[in-house]
Amino acid sequence: MTPSMLRRLLPVAILLLGLALFLLFGLERYFSFEMLSRHHAELTSWVAAHAAAAAMIFVLAYALVIAFSLPVAVVITPVGGFLFGVWLGSLLSVIGATLGSVAVFLAARSALYDIFRARAGATLARLEEGFRRDSFNYLLFLRLVPVFPFWLVNIVPALLGMKLGPYSLATLIGIVPGAVVYASVGASFGMLIERGERPDFSVIFEWRILLPLLGLAALSLLPVLYTRLRGRKMAP
Repeated sequence: MTPSMLRRLLPVAILLLGLALFLLFGLERYFSFEMLSRHHAELTSWVAAHAAAAAMIFVLAYALVIAFSLPVAVVITPVGGFLFGVWLGSLLSVIGATLGSVAVFLAARSALYDIFRARAGATLARLEEGFRRDSFNYLLFLRLVPVFPFWLVNIVPALLGMKLGPYSLATLIGIVPGAVVYASVGASFGMLIERGERPDFSVIFEWRILLPLLGLAALSLLPVLYTRLRGRKMAP
């Protein structure tokens, strides 16, 4: 393996190593509702006294969670709603998640694109051609529907040659609805802690939440459908 190849693989290796160490040492136990319940008074007091620093630390922490694909992102957004309120918590979560997603995208594009392209050959070329034409709308659809693994949606566009600008914008827009839902769940943490109850993180899969998200996702594909239909009508 050449030195240039090693340099290109290094970012992905670092991200995978971070995930492996996180799982190996069981650090997910520090990102639980129980841990938040135990320390919520000290945490909220510190955030109130250091609002700006707390917001920056939260964004950085969220970006690292997404970049390393740590299995605790579903908890982080509600914590943002708990600490900063629904709207500011949602905003900070969207910024952090977008930054982390961009880091994964760039690492995957640098390290894996050429390897994937060489193995896939003509198959990838056809996929690229179809995806690139409407990549923004396709990615927006994937972001809006909460059933696709977030880490996988970060990587696939990089392998299909999507440009960074549309990728970042579609990610930023597409994760807003889910962030607001989870931040709203987090805003009720204080009441749940007082009652000794646990939050329901599966709320986003309830039909009253899921149907509007699916509706938005369907709307994101309307431009693609329109372009296809128009192309067929204009074809000789």
